[in-house]
Formats: sequence, C-alpha cells, structure tokens
Amino acid sequence: MHILLTGGTGLIGRQLCQHWSAQGHQLTVWSRNPAQVATLCGAQVRGVARLQDVTQPVDAVINLAGAPIADRLWTHKRKALLWSSRISLTETLLAWLEGLAVKPAVLISGSAVGWYGDGAERELTEASGPVQDDFPSQLCIAWEETAQRAEAFGLRVVLVRTGLVLAAEGGFLSRLLLPFKLALGGPIGNGRQWMPWVHIKDQIALIDFLLHKPDASGPYNACAPQPVRNREFAKTLGQVLHRPAFMPMPAFALRLGLGELSGLLLGGQRAVPERLLAAGFIFQFTDLHAALDDLSSRL
Repeated sequence: MHILLTGGTGLIGRQLCQHWSAQGHQLTVWSRNPAQVATLCGAQVRGVARLQDVTQPVDAVINLAGAPIADRLWTHKRKALLWSSRISLTETLLAWLEGLAVKPAVLISGSAVGWYGDGAERELTEASGPVQDDFPSQLCIAWEETAQRAEAFGLRVVLVRTGLVLAAEGGFLSRLLLPFKLALGGPIGNGRQWMPWVHIKDQIALIDFLLHKPDASGPYNACAPQPVRNREFAKTLGQVLHRPAFMPMPAFALRLGLGELSGLLLGGQRAVPERLLAAGFIFQFTDLHAALDDLSSRL
C-alpha cells in the first residue's frame, strides 16, 4: 500500500512508519520539515512539504497531526494554534482529497478520549455522548466532524480516540519520570480521576487492525480494557521504578499554576474500547503493571 501520514514525525507516527516499513508499504509523510522525515521515520520514508508533491496514488491516509495539547498554558494564542494544527490542517487535507481523481480507500483520523470531556465515574463507550463541554471536548468534536466530511468523497473514515499512550520514547510518561525518580511522585489531586491508558505497541497494532478491517468506520476508543484511577497509576509506576509514590500534587496548586489546563490532570475518562473488542482486536497489554514493566528497562 501507499500510505500518506500527517503527524508522521510524532510519537505514534514514527512507530507506525517503522511498523509499516517493515511490512513493505510505501510511506509518505506530509511535514513542515520534510528534510527531517528520513532521520526520524526511516530512510525509506519520503517527506513532502506540500500535498501537491504527492504524485502517486495513495491507498490510505493517516491523519495524526496536532500540536501537543498539554505542553503549554492554554492562552488564546495557544488555543488558536491547537485548533489550526488539527481542524485547519484537516480541512486542507480534505480539499486535497476532494480534488484527487483516484481517491484513497480510507482515512484514519486522530482524536482523543477528551472528546467525552471529564466523565467522572461514568463508563464511556463509543455509544456515549460528550459528558462535559470543555475545551478538549470542543477541540476533538470539531476535529472528528471535519474528518468525517471525507465520507462524502467515498472514503471509509475511522476516528481513533486515543487515551494516555505509555511509551519509553516520549509522551506523558516521560513528564512523570523525573519527580518519580526523585521520590517526589504521587497522586494528582485526590487521585480518584480515571486514566484510560494504552501501551504504544497496542496503539500501533490497533491502528494497523483498523486500517486492514474493511468494515471498520466511525469512532473507536483506543485504550486498554481496564482503565485505572490516578492513585493506582501512581502507585504502580512507583513500584515499577522502585520509588515511593506518596507525594500528592494538590489540586489548588495545579489550578493556580495551570489554570484551565489543570482540568486535563484533575479530570479523566473511564473509557473502555467496546467497539475494538467487539471487532475482534486483542490487546497485548491489559494489565498496567505488565505494561509499565515492559517499558521499565528503557525509562
């Protein structure tokens, strides 16, 4: 297959490139820095700065581009960037797809469990609606609605609502390592918020599964079947790192320092991958301790 990726130089995109290159697929990454693509994604992966430079027919599009949502405070300027890096970029992608004489069969587009908002204690399946109208929910809803417009061009559209990706190469886990290694780790706030996690190996496998499943369409929760509360996550990470995990991070301090962004840490989603399991996908990692153990030698 010829697969076009946006966000191909990110954590998930790089792993997908390695996985699909090993399978013999032809990969093209649309990037602001195409010269870096071969270094980050593999020598055989082509980087392009413009979609017009993609001259060969494309079989599938994987749309993962988006500025990191938790890296900086949500100022008006930052919110505008988060919006344009997802919605505006996807609109550009759609305009290009509409003009193609030979169109891809499928568009797999990124999203997040933040689509639901802070779900508190409610179990969230793909049949659930948004629970809370916060900024991450608005962002994900607009991103998904934009991507779904590709159905009008005859594409199969899959929406991957990703949870917290566990990886040694980056992502949210890398931000937790320093305080935990310094024995300063612990629960965030009261620690009761749910954390829908997924091992990077399962994240790559489930995207590959959805790519090759011709009847897969619509939203899929990309998270392990057993979400955990934040305090259990902190305790388990401490055990794996052989460090204590009793130093709580007060909610009031987070709200004071991070403002609206603190909601990402103090809220959560008890999301379960109902549609993936019903489709026959088998997770390699369903136990958090086993997942973190698998990564521990590289943390």
